[in-house]
Amino acid sequence: MPDMSENDKTLTFSLKDEKEQEIKRILRAVYAALSEKGYNPINQIVGYLLSEDPTYITNHKNARSLIRKVDRDDLLNALVKSYLDL
Repeated sequence: MPDMSENDKTLTFSLKDEKEQEIKRILRAVYAALSEKGYNPINQIVGYLLSEDPTYITNHKNARSLIRKVDRDDLLNALVKSYLDL
Protein backbone atom coordinates (compact mmCIF):
# COMPACT_ATOMS: atom_id res chain seq x y z
CA MET A 1 0.00 0.00 0.00
CA PRO A 2 1.49 3.39 -0.92
CA ASP A 3 2.57 5.71 1.85
CA MET A 4 0.19 8.67 2.22
CA SER A 5 1.58 12.15 2.76
CA GLU A 6 0.15 14.50 5.38
CA ASN A 7 -1.55 16.46 2.59
CA ASP A 8 -3.44 13.37 1.45
CA LYS A 9 -4.64 12.68 4.99
CA THR A 10 -5.77 16.28 5.39
CA LEU A 11 -7.69 16.08 2.13
CA THR A 12 -9.46 12.91 3.31
CA PHE A 13 -10.51 14.53 6.57
CA SER A 14 -11.61 17.62 4.69
CA LEU A 15 -13.91 15.58 2.46
CA LYS A 16 -15.37 13.82 5.51
CA ASP A 17 -15.99 17.17 7.21
CA GLU A 18 -17.63 18.48 4.04
CA LYS A 19 -20.02 15.52 3.99
CA GLU A 20 -20.95 16.08 7.64
CA GLN A 21 -21.51 19.78 6.97
CA GLU A 22 -23.82 18.91 4.06
CA ILE A 23 -25.79 16.53 6.29
CA LYS A 24 -26.10 19.27 8.91
CA ARG A 25 -27.25 21.80 6.29
CA ILE A 26 -29.89 19.40 4.96
CA LEU A 27 -31.13 18.46 8.43
CA ARG A 28 -31.47 22.13 9.39
CA ALA A 29 -33.37 22.90 6.18
CA VAL A 30 -35.73 19.97 6.79
CA TYR A 31 -36.22 21.06 10.42
CA ALA A 32 -37.07 24.61 9.29
CA ALA A 33 -39.53 23.39 6.64
CA LEU A 34 -41.31 21.14 9.14
CA SER A 35 -41.49 23.98 11.67
CA GLU A 36 -42.92 26.37 9.08
CA LYS A 37 -45.68 23.89 8.29
CA GLY A 38 -46.58 23.58 11.98
CA TYR A 39 -45.23 20.09 12.57
CA ASN A 40 -43.12 19.00 15.54
CA PRO A 41 -39.86 18.63 13.58
CA ILE A 42 -38.12 16.36 16.07
CA ASN A 43 -41.01 13.88 16.12
CA GLN A 44 -41.27 13.92 12.33
CA ILE A 45 -37.54 13.41 11.76
CA VAL A 46 -37.43 10.59 14.34
CA GLY A 47 -40.43 8.98 12.65
CA TYR A 48 -38.63 9.16 9.33
CA LEU A 49 -35.43 7.72 10.78
CA LEU A 50 -37.22 4.82 12.47
CA SER A 51 -39.49 3.90 9.58
CA GLU A 52 -37.62 5.25 6.55
CA ASP A 53 -41.07 6.43 5.39
CA PRO A 54 -40.54 9.74 3.54
CA THR A 55 -44.12 10.85 4.21
CA TYR A 56 -42.98 11.92 7.69
CA ILE A 57 -41.20 14.78 5.92
CA THR A 58 -43.13 17.58 4.24
CA ASN A 59 -42.68 18.49 0.59
CA HIS A 60 -42.59 22.14 1.68
CA LYS A 61 -39.36 23.79 0.48
CA ASN A 62 -38.34 20.50 -1.12
CA ALA A 63 -37.57 19.03 2.33
CA ARG A 64 -38.57 15.47 1.44
CA SER A 65 -36.30 15.45 -1.58
CA LEU A 66 -33.46 16.93 0.46
CA ILE A 67 -33.63 14.36 3.27
CA ARG A 68 -33.67 11.52 0.76
CA LYS A 69 -30.32 12.70 -0.62
CA VAL A 70 -28.71 11.61 2.65
CA ASP A 71 -28.20 7.93 3.36
CA ARG A 72 -30.12 7.12 6.55
CA ASP A 73 -27.13 5.31 8.07
CA ASP A 74 -24.91 8.35 7.40
CA LEU A 75 -27.51 10.59 9.01
CA LEU A 76 -27.77 8.40 12.10
CA ASN A 77 -23.98 8.18 12.32
CA ALA A 78 -23.66 11.98 12.17
CA LEU A 79 -26.39 12.46 14.78
CA VAL A 80 -24.78 10.05 17.26
CA LYS A 81 -21.33 11.59 16.74
CA SER A 82 -22.77 15.06 17.26
CA TYR A 83 -24.67 14.01 20.37
CA LEU A 84 -21.53 12.49 21.87
CA ASP A 85 -19.41 15.48 20.79
CA LEU A 86 -17.01 13.26 18.82
